[in-house]
Amino acid sequence: MTRNRQLRLNAFLHDTGHHEASWRHPDSALDRIDDIAFYQEIARRAETAKLDAVFLADGPAWYGTGHRPSNQFEPITLLTAIATVTEKIGLISTASTTFYEPYNLARLFASLDRISGGRAGWNIVTTFSQDAARNFGLEAVPSNEERYGRAQEFIDVVTKLWDSWEDDAVIADRASGDYLDTTKVHEIDHVGTHLRVKGPFNAPRSPQGRPVYVQAGSSNEGRAFAARNAEAIFTAHQTLGDAQAFYADIKGKARSLGRDPDGVLVLPGISPFIADTAQEAKDLHDHFNSLTVPAFGLTQLEKFAGVSLRHLELDERVPAEIFGGAGSVLDNSRSRKQVVANIVERDRPTLRELLHRLAGGRGHNVVHGTPTQIADTIQEWFENGAADGFNVMPPLYPQLLDAFISQVVPILQDRGLFRTEYSGATLRDHYGLSRPESVYRTDLPLAAGN
Repeated sequence: MTRNRQLRLNAFLHDTGHHEASWRHPDSALDRIDDIAFYQEIARRAETAKLDAVFLADGPAWYGTGHRPSNQFEPITLLTAIATVTEKIGLISTASTTFYEPYNLARLFASLDRISGGRAGWNIVTTFSQDAARNFGLEAVPSNEERYGRAQEFIDVVTKLWDSWEDDAVIADRASGDYLDTTKVHEIDHVGTHLRVKGPFNAPRSPQGRPVYVQAGSSNEGRAFAARNAEAIFTAHQTLGDAQAFYADIKGKARSLGRDPDGVLVLPGISPFIADTAQEAKDLHDHFNSLTVPAFGLTQLEKFAGVSLRHLELDERVPAEIFGGAGSVLDNSRSRKQVVANIVERDRPTLRELLHRLAGGRGHNVVHGTPTQIADTIQEWFENGAADGFNVMPPLYPQLLDAFISQVVPILQDRGLFRTEYSGATLRDHYGLSRPESVYRTDLPLAAGN
């Protein structure tokens, strides 16, 4: 492998931390989760360590049970506030193609890209939540087929909107009074199955041309969608082998579509408990799990795995058959359900053990160890066809982010795996992605949408 290849590392923001009981820890910043300065400080810390981006997940519904704080801020608004106090770090926000309209979403992300000087990324999700559907006047969430059909049409429309002003459309000729060459501003005139959008957009292309396209999820539909559209993919895997299989599948699908596989970054989640010794790290992890509330974990499990285990005692083993064939590639309609099914089939945990396995990262890889052990795990996945980098999910904010950036990042830098300085100013620069040409550029053949 070439030493020129560099890790991509994001800080995944999440109020008091990614462990579901983090808010109960006596050192948590529970009193600051509605303070914009708290998130600005975290982003500045991540930028000091030269991380690629901060990332915010989102869902337009309340998913709680009363046992954990809920989201405090709309993510694009929060990232815009973060943009004003940072200079280089990328800003990635989730937004759903099911519950936004293309023109509104295009304006929001183009504004974030412009305000930040080219640091915006759009995490594209379709949202399978029934709770969210009912918040938007729907009786039920649309089917997978319908959601992904709309999502593909949506991204095609948004791409055309962002590209509808060619890069040299603005001439700003004071002498003639011509601000625009209107022959280089294009109505998109889209009439499709799900959407009708006339266009053009109402602003020039933003600094990156388009925000970086990110996709989260590993279902069969999600993989196909990501291989066609995504420039970075957020995914969840528990083992090196599972991550390698996903990585190979995505890269192969992208290649078969005529895309450069190196332009499709695979970034699994990792939630690290870090301490001076392996035993101290394990003890820290166990202490967090001792703070969990089973009722909360069961509710979360039901939502993302689509099964109920409430009939089981906490110390009763979870029967593998309850997940059907979800542990195989033949039944992968819900990617997180497959992750859970694999845990059950491989490790045969009790219900309590399963809830603890999911408490730290909702199916993402939770690891504990010394800084060197954490760095070894990251390097192993990076150098063995499992990841191009990671979404770092600290169990406790800000303490365990601080531990990661002060103790693990320097090891990765010493090994030549991660930058010591930013080489550019935009998220595309950080990720090693080129600025896309407009699909309307007159001296190029018309592109299909990516």
